[in-house]
Amino acid sequence: MAVTHSITDSPLGPLTLRADDGVLSGLYMTEHRHGPAIEALGKRVEDAVPAAREELTAYFAGELQEFTVDVVLRGTEFQSRVWAGLRTIPFGATWTYGELAAAIGSPTAVRAVGLANGKNPVSIVVPCHRVIGANGSLTGYGGGMERKRALLDLEGRGVPTLFG
Repeated sequence: MAVTHSITDSPLGPLTLRADDGVLSGLYMTEHRHGPAIEALGKRVEDAVPAAREELTAYFAGELQEFTVDVVLRGTEFQSRVWAGLRTIPFGATWTYGELAAAIGSPTAVRAVGLANGKNPVSIVVPCHRVIGANGSLTGYGGGMERKRALLDLEGRGVPTLFG
């Protein structure tokens, strides 16, 4: 398997796109919690996943609401269910961890859903930023709370900040 990565600019700062055999397998922000070690990113290339870069550009411009770029997600069976559940949260919507747990058929696994959500390797494209606390509060985000707020703002869920 050929592992490569590239870095693309965004309103959130540089984004690192990791590809396994040309398929998006990671999207990380600067100082991303649970991000991989630099050596796990593979060789740096000019454009590891052109389709992902193009879709991200359109997303940040407000021209794209649903990502179609192919992704490969490697995790446990439970993590895979959570990450698949994340992809069903509509643009502009937020779900609580409890709602996500119920949607994947594990209504009592709220904490486990939160842990799996935090380990999502493909931020933004697999929209873990759309998950909030039971009381409606913003909760942790691997890319930082300011970035989570900015993504929700972009999707119409708050007061514009970075994208103003």
